[in-house]
Amino acid sequence: MNANNMTRKEFDALPERKWGEDIGEFDSLVILPGRAKDMHDSGFRCMDFVAVRQAEPICRLSGCSDVVHINGIGGYGKNWGCKGGGVPKTIEPISWSIDCLAKSGLLQLFCRHKLEAGEALSSFELYATTLRR
Repeated sequence: MNANNMTRKEFDALPERKWGEDIGEFDSLVILPGRAKDMHDSGFRCMDFVAVRQAEPICRLSGCSDVVHINGIGGYGKNWGCKGGGVPKTIEPISWSIDCLAKSGLLQLFCRHKLEAGEALSSFELYATTLRR
């Protein structure tokens, strides 16, 4: 199925990623806002996310997050703290974009890089990885 032509119900019916499962790199992330009953302890609605590779949805990723940290907490990229030297003073431009899918009206987040998902936690982290060719 092409993500642009899917309904919200079709997104909701996708399988959930297993805990700790590495789904590899993907091209975009569709944001599924929680329903009124899907409240987080913070008082905000939970969100789920769908990884999309070459316009085909792979799986749902979280369902329990009230925040998405784009390119990780602080926006410094994956494992920036392990690279030494403290907080980076410069960050490579990622060129993030959002569009609205035609059929469902859901938002899709993408950039000029491949993406990688963090774990299904209260705060969801999305990372830009290799530059697309």
